[in-house]
Amino acid sequence: MTQVTSAHHRSPHHPAGAPAGRVRFAHPSERLFAALLDLYEERWEYEPVEFPLRWDEQGSPVSGFRPDFWLPGRGVFIELTTAEQRLVTRKNGKVRRMRELYPEVPVLVVYQRDFLALLEAHGLDLDQPSAA
Repeated sequence: MTQVTSAHHRSPHHPAGAPAGRVRFAHPSERLFAALLDLYEERWEYEPVEFPLRWDEQGSPVSGFRPDFWLPGRGVFIELTTAEQRLVTRKNGKVRRMRELYPEVPVLVVYQRDFLALLEAHGLDLDQPSAA
């Protein structure tokens, strides 16, 4: 399996290198997901590594995929997909390509309906002002 390491120093008092409130996320859904991971004391890293997916003629990467979360305790990457369908289709293509190139690297995709069900089960709402 591919070794993933982080340059973060881990706090012995918190499961992640930085709690969800101290990380700059690309989307509010990622902050909510990280907060749920914190709630369950699941260690996580946010976008720790990019996997090259395509290379130019000189062998330099020209396209890559950076999964949203790495769960070191479980040895799995998590990709949240809460965007509109045309973006989901593109992301699914990247996940498919990653699985072809790196079959030993487990990636779990969490789709919008599953994410919303998870939030509902915890009494949360993606549109809450605190999610920003």
